[in-house]
Amino acid sequence: MNINVNLSRRGLLASLAGVALVAPLAGCGNDSASAGGSDAAEQVTLTVGASPSPHAEILNDYAAPLLEEQGIALEVKEYTDYILPNQDTSAGEIDCNYFQHINYLNNYNKENGTDLVNVGAIHFEPMGVFAGKSDDLENIADGAMISIPNDPTNEGRALKLLEEQGLITLAEDAGLEATPKDITDNPHNIEFSEQEAAMLPSTLADVDFAVINGNYAIDAELSLADAVAQESADSDIIKNEYANVICTTPELEDDERIQALVKVLTTDDFKAYLEDTYAGAVQAAF
Repeated sequence: MNINVNLSRRGLLASLAGVALVAPLAGCGNDSASAGGSDAAEQVTLTVGASPSPHAEILNDYAAPLLEEQGIALEVKEYTDYILPNQDTSAGEIDCNYFQHINYLNNYNKENGTDLVNVGAIHFEPMGVFAGKSDDLENIADGAMISIPNDPTNEGRALKLLEEQGLITLAEDAGLEATPKDITDNPHNIEFSEQEAAMLPSTLADVDFAVINGNYAIDAELSLADAVAQESADSDIIKNEYANVICTTPELEDDERIQALVKVLTTDDFKAYLEDTYAGAVQAAF
């Protein structure tokens, strides 16, 4: 009996010792968890909708590391169209978006009865005329086919560029939303193929020339340096109407996460990044 008692006591002591050893470890584990929880609580997430190029590239390559230093985890959701990013922003599916220029945003709000806001002009992408079947824009053949974007703001922009090249004349009151119907003089009888902006690079070989948005040209690895004509980067209309912006809802206009994003994308360092990365195809708008 005494032996059993001694064994029981020894077992009890061993158990207590085990508890004593585990307790400090558990305490350390709790401290670590608390620290991790604190870090997690301090970090916030910002979800941004963006076109793949150059917008998503800029966000992932340039903005994300800088925001991470400020405790902001940047999540980028890529879109290949011009409608869903604004719809998802209005619906709260994403916090903001970065894909559109000022004129498109204004037109979208007007047509859809929305109140999305521009919280910062970031960059602009000169639109270019790219060679397809033909490469001599000055001596364009009669009846040549030129493809242009079919959305209201970019179509007018494309036609304005062609007018600057002396190929067509638009009605004085055509404005920025001109269509081929607003052409008053077309000496070469140019035909126009109106297509979704994203499709223009893939159909370039089927037409004589195509007027392509900068982001889609970048996606297709078309260099602005190879364009037979392009918009002037110094044009006021480019900076005031076609600067690409960060867009969100009125409720999030002053959100610290979004303001932090705008801040990192409006610095001299960002200008240098654009110059080094895109060689003039993407230029600062500030």
